[in-house]
Amino acid sequence: MQIEFKVNGKEHTMNVQPTMRLVDLLREELGLTGTKEGCGEGECGSCTVLMNGKAVNSCLVLVPQIRGQEILTIEALEQDGQLDKLQESFINNSAVQCGYCTPGMLMSAKALLMTNPHPTEEDIKTAIAGNLCRCTGYNKIVQAIKEAAAQI
Repeated sequence: MQIEFKVNGKEHTMNVQPTMRLVDLLREELGLTGTKEGCGEGECGSCTVLMNGKAVNSCLVLVPQIRGQEILTIEALEQDGQLDKLQESFINNSAVQCGYCTPGMLMSAKALLMTNPHPTEEDIKTAIAGNLCRCTGYNKIVQAIKEAAAQI
């Protein structure tokens, strides 16, 4: 089937299998490997991308569902060699350890800050609740998001 969609500001028209998942389209067809697959069941959040500004688990989205939609991946955060404030804050706050969860955490945080530029700590915790991290204990991640929000 043929679908039209936009990823990171670029329009695409592709023939796809109706059973293909968004995570596979991004990684295998478009070469956007920043989106990671962890569990494949929507439980870990490592594959989080934004679809029309909302955080979604790309492992649970079938490609026909993105027809006419706008998808943002972790690759869209950096612009013209300049890291997004969130990315800088994650680095400055040592909120990255193994890095596997980081793209999903950043995209969930980006979705939050797009709708709520001044979130409370509780808002931040709720926004990243669907993202699992086995390394950091979340404190540094929450602090990094708070710091990025303060710069908006």
